Amino acid sequence: MGRIIAIITGASSGIGKAFLEEIVREHGVYGSVTFDEIWAVGRNEDKLIGIKTRLGEDRIVPVKADLASPEDMSAFAERLALEKPQISLLINCAGMGMKGTVEAHPAKVIEDTIDVNCTSLAKLTRICLPYMTSKTPHPAKAGKPRIINIASSAGYLPQPGFAAYAASKAFVISFSRALYYELNDRGIIVTTICPGPVNTDFQRKATGGAQTEFTGIRKHVVADPVKLAKASIKASKAGRQVLVYGFSQKALHLASKIVPTSWILFFEKKTMPVEDPAAGIEDGLPQPEASEKSVT
Repeated sequence: MGRIIAIITGASSGIGKAFLEEIVREHGVYGSVTFDEIWAVGRNEDKLIGIKTRLGEDRIVPVKADLASPEDMSAFAERLALEKPQISLLINCAGMGMKGTVEAHPAKVIEDTIDVNCTSLAKLTRICLPYMTSKTPHPAKAGKPRIINIASSAGYLPQPGFAAYAASKAFVISFSRALYYELNDRGIIVTTICPGPVNTDFQRKATGGAQTEFTGIRKHVVADPVKLAKASIKASKAGRQVLVYGFSQKALHLASKIVPTSWILFFEKKTMPVEDPAAGIEDGLPQPEASEKSVT
């Protein structure tokens, strides 16, 4: 194994960008850097380069890739095989979601949601696992390898008007929790992060530009991405399986376990009616801004 690296997907904006900025500041014992390189993965190379320049951090390696693309995923796997790094941290942040009823969306939007949020996350994790080992030649730099998967509190319950997204995050939760037990004996820690609404550009992208801010009850429980990233890293280092971030989301998680789902959905229907920004999509295709893969 070669250099010790961290990989962060969805690193050009939102939660992924917050993770990148936190990881850059991270240091090990005696002030040593934790990672030799930090691979910042995203579709927008200019943004990644801009972040690297602004932070003045040579360890950041911008990697332009759309991991929903089989060609880009294969190229990423080939790069790992060629360079043979030691992956000490993998943060799966890339994700997308489009609000609106299933019928109002083109089938491609549903397909993209599943490809980005489920398939890409699972495939990238599998591709990275052979390069993750707890036997590090530089114990001052990194401890146990860690995987942080960004799920969502939306994954605990069905969400009419956001059905594919909520279902995709349910996959991330189930996949990640199973992975925790599969990899625990190898000394690899898998932590699942379940936030609620986060103050990023996600809402604008999810509504095709119709809304820039969360509305209703959600606008009162919006999380700060920097604080979320810090709490997530702390939870991962502590070896936690799951972090449900925020009191309101912890309450929702508890309710999902003890209150019948039909009751919760009835309450949600009365207090948060389904909005359908997708209804304005023309010619059966999402507008370019609406189809942009959003960091969750």
